[in-house]
Amino acid sequence: MGLFDQILGAVSNSNQPGGLDNLINIATTVKQLGNGIGADSSTMQSVLSVVGKQVQSSLQAKQTSDGSESVQDLVNQFAGTSADSQAVDTLFSPDIQAEVAKNAAQGTSLDVSTIQQLLPSLVPLVLSFLQSGGNPLLNQFLDADGDGDVDIADAIKLASRFLRI
Repeated sequence: MGLFDQILGAVSNSNQPGGLDNLINIATTVKQLGNGIGADSSTMQSVLSVVGKQVQSSLQAKQTSDGSESVQDLVNQFAGTSADSQAVDTLFSPDIQAEVAKNAAQGTSLDVSTIQQLLPSLVPLVLSFLQSGGNPLLNQFLDADGDGDVDIADAIKLASRFLRI
């Protein structure tokens, strides 16, 4: 089963943190963040794509070094719709934070400092999307070699369209 199928299953399961209520909160928060800085949805999706890929890379490294349980604990600790700079600092070194901001700024109208200010809000959103006890979405997301190589921004975009946010 691919990530898309798992997302659709999660959407229909309101008891799962990846369910409809969670997706509505995530999509609404992304839209509010964009509105707050004057960024359209396309810009936010571009930024979210870069951030999501780096979160994926960081979680994969953590899984290799510390195991899957450690990754799940980290996701559970920092997932949410509120800004949390500790989530960013835990996943990204200062150099990686600067690299993510630089990469996300390319091709958008946003500058590096604006994106750095967004990181404490975006990282918990990506983690919130993945959060759930034994969530197959997390394992699929971490499996970059399998069908789980779907970009997190694409998943949020689909959710936003589905929910008409």
